[in-house]
Amino acid sequence: QVQLVESGGGLVQAGGSLSLSCAASGFTFEDYAMAWFRQAPGKEREFVARVGANGVATYYANSVKGRFTISRDNAKNTVELQMNGLKPEDTAVYYCAADRRAILNTGSLYPSRYDYWGQGTQVTVSS
Repeated sequence: QVQLVESGGGLVQAGGSLSLSCAASGFTFEDYAMAWFRQAPGKEREFVARVGANGVATYYANSVKGRFTISRDNAKNTVELQMNGLKPEDTAVYYCAADRRAILNTGSLYPSRYDYWGQGTQVTVSS
């Protein structure tokens, strides 16, 4: 069955770094674009970053651009999110998601676009 398993979350001080990883199985990983979303308490799930199926094209939310880097390893079926310069407002549960549609458009920013989801990993940034 399809599985997306996130890891790497934790507690970090403002200005620090964390690296999240998502291990995929049960589908043809190299055919899917992958993304990270996050959800803070009382807020809607929001787009963070996306990487195309071949790992070349990336796209970021303005709030994380220049601080976060998304990458993937199709040989290992993993997608990473390197987070630097963390801020308290980055505190959320982070989810990885898979999209079988290659095209990047406005719809790519919405959770409803994505076919598969992980269970999430908590990231807490203290001030």
